[in-house]
Amino acid sequence: MFRRRPVLPPFPPGALLVGGAVRDWLRGVTPHDFDWAVPDPAAAARELAARLGGAVFPLDEVRGYWRVKSPDATEHDFVPLPPDMNEDLLRRDFTVNALGLNAARELLDPTGGRADLRAGRLRMVSEANLRADPLRAWRAARFMVTLGFRLETGTEAAVRRVAADLASGTLLMPAAERVRDEVQTLLAAPEAARGLLTLEDLGLLALTLPELREGQGITQGGFHHLDVFEHGIEALHQLLARAPDAPLPLRWAALLHDVGKPRTLDRNPKTGRRTFYGHDKVGAALTTQMLTRLKLPGDEVRYAAQLVGAHMAQLPADDLSARRFAHRRRALLPDLLSVMLADREAARGKDSSPQGRYAYMLAMSRVLEALEEQPAAPAPLLTGEDVMALLSLRPGPRVGEVLRALAEARAMGEVQTPEAAPAWVRAWDAAHPAGGSQAQTLPAD
Repeated sequence: MFRRRPVLPPFPPGALLVGGAVRDWLRGVTPHDFDWAVPDPAAAARELAARLGGAVFPLDEVRGYWRVKSPDATEHDFVPLPPDMNEDLLRRDFTVNALGLNAARELLDPTGGRADLRAGRLRMVSEANLRADPLRAWRAARFMVTLGFRLETGTEAAVRRVAADLASGTLLMPAAERVRDEVQTLLAAPEAARGLLTLEDLGLLALTLPELREGQGITQGGFHHLDVFEHGIEALHQLLARAPDAPLPLRWAALLHDVGKPRTLDRNPKTGRRTFYGHDKVGAALTTQMLTRLKLPGDEVRYAAQLVGAHMAQLPADDLSARRFAHRRRALLPDLLSVMLADREAARGKDSSPQGRYAYMLAMSRVLEALEEQPAAPAPLLTGEDVMALLSLRPGPRVGEVLRALAEARAMGEVQTPEAAPAWVRAWDAAHPAGGSQAQTLPAD
């Protein structure tokens, strides 16, 4: 577990390095964030910023909290040195974080954190500390997954009590933004799927993503060997097995792709088989609701929801259909294919076969080839004004409809030049008349 220790930055005068940076240093891992307790935070921060060429700014001038961001994105936080550092460390969450280190590399370890580090054990400083900030329950799950620690028995029981008291309202839920940060960090880990199961085991998933748990016990049959909940977890695992650097919105989409199934569950009266018609659209709406509740950025919420909403798209059977597929879903590719593949690879039911999986991969290859041939949408052949003039239309939905059809025709190779575009538009318009008042045709001159 312990490797050669990395080089630490110069210590400010009278400083103690505390918390996670000491933990990581003892483990032989280079810290990315440093917490310093110093006699003069403002002076220490300015001096380090000048040495590193970084930016310095106050986090809270009244309390003397300062931050330095170095050019390599490492953060250094500075706080006033407390009168009793042991007392300060005893207020921390876990023993492996209740550590201090001075410039002489002398360790301050009032709770036995170093021994817990060596044992790979995550132990609370006290249950009162966990209850003082219930977010620490989520942090326990994160450390179990990201650091590979096992939860000490008493600490596990305390985390479960915190989860139960949060569920009952005895304790107040932490701010959504803080829960989001813990869950996002867990989801970004290589073993994110195990992290979700850890949250479930500790009683924290019900407080975080209750909609995801609705799939527990809902069997699917056909291609599927797992229930809806387990299938989502396995799809996330399959995604990361093939794309370990997958961005967070893609991870969310793999996890939540079938979250709409419990609410669309029905049964075919003739065959008795369970059906989930429309679960992709319901799932997209639920994804938006869940990720918005967790305060994710709006663009990430929209993208994940779009992937969920499109994951049931029919893959093409030939090259022409592949070009159409790539054109219509270009904004989601290749990520959509990653979600679809994770979905398929997480299913090993009686209807699943090596031949079927091969055919699925072949269809995906056609889409990727089409995307390679045309990585960006071709430039428009006509403008909206051109279309309105050609078809005597007023501004309205019909103009956009014609432009989209023309763009797809160009992507398919049916029309290639601005000179050929007017004839194509007239022919398409005659073959696809607009319904009712949608055409909004101008009166003849």
